[in-house]
Amino acid sequence: MNILVLAGGLSPERNVSLSSGSLISAALKRRGHKVLMVDIYEGVELTENPHDMFTSEQHKAFSVSEDIPDLEALIAANGGRRELIGGGVLELCRIADVVYIALHGAMGENGQLQATLDNFGIKYTGSGYVGSLLAMDKDLAKRMLRDAGVTTPEWIYCSALDYDEEKIISHIGLPCVVKPVGGGSSVGISLVNNREELKAAFAEAKRFEANVIVEKKICGREFTCGILEGRVLPPVEIIPKQGFYDYKNKYQKGATTEICPAPISESEFEAMAAATKRAFGALRLSGYARFDYIMDSEGIFWCLEANTLPGMTPTSLFPQEAAAVGIGYDELCEQIAMTGFNR
Repeated sequence: MNILVLAGGLSPERNVSLSSGSLISAALKRRGHKVLMVDIYEGVELTENPHDMFTSEQHKAFSVSEDIPDLEALIAANGGRRELIGGGVLELCRIADVVYIALHGAMGENGQLQATLDNFGIKYTGSGYVGSLLAMDKDLAKRMLRDAGVTTPEWIYCSALDYDEEKIISHIGLPCVVKPVGGGSSVGISLVNNREELKAAFAEAKRFEANVIVEKKICGREFTCGILEGRVLPPVEIIPKQGFYDYKNKYQKGATTEICPAPISESEFEAMAAATKRAFGALRLSGYARFDYIMDSEGIFWCLEANTLPGMTPTSLFPQEAAAVGIGYDELCEQIAMTGFNR
């Protein structure tokens, strides 16, 4: 097949996406497909015969630095252009057999891209626009999870003009967690222990998005659990060596201990698997996804959020979970691509 891999974009998770995209492209080429990876924001200049742009030749992988990318500098380097889709991208989407969405955050996960591709009748990987939107908006997602009977920490939604410290403390208490409503990869997230940290956390979150949620902090063991075409995969236990599972600890090799399969009992796995299936259905997801959990001292699993386009970097968790059931990285990438093609 001719597969177009979309990566990059105007998202704080841009570098993670480029790393995922480069590895996915290499894997699909090893499986015998012709692949073209394109930065959806920067776009590409089309050749006389665009079909020839898809190739089986391997290219160098992209690594993720510790720093969050400077998006304003990227925009300036592109003449101040703020359109999310660059030149030539949609034309290539229309001639590809399937589009592999390797984006993270922003338009790649909030349903905008999915809706655009639907309008052109283009096949793509992952969930549709409704599920993507519901999962990306942490306030909406938690409402859906709660209504479906999936345990999730208490939270409060704060719009751009709504910062009421007393209301937050009376409803949620301290410690708590402040998150941008639509972010990912832990970008803009802060753990808060006192009032002074609360103000600083809001300022940090609003660097990335105007609206935030404040969530009750649940103490316990941290896990993530993937689901692939209806099959719940073995979960990973996540143990950062320092601090919490933030952007740096997610993507820098050796910063976090990851145990897969997680050392939990069969009954604990069954509880997490049941929650994962309910959450997947409640958010109207399809194909594959990954859910993050905290297990408290009483053995209750608290679902924190959904990831509709799990990372596929060297340190990413979803490929580890697939490997635990005998699905290698190359096979996993092809299976996801085929799911999109057959949707």
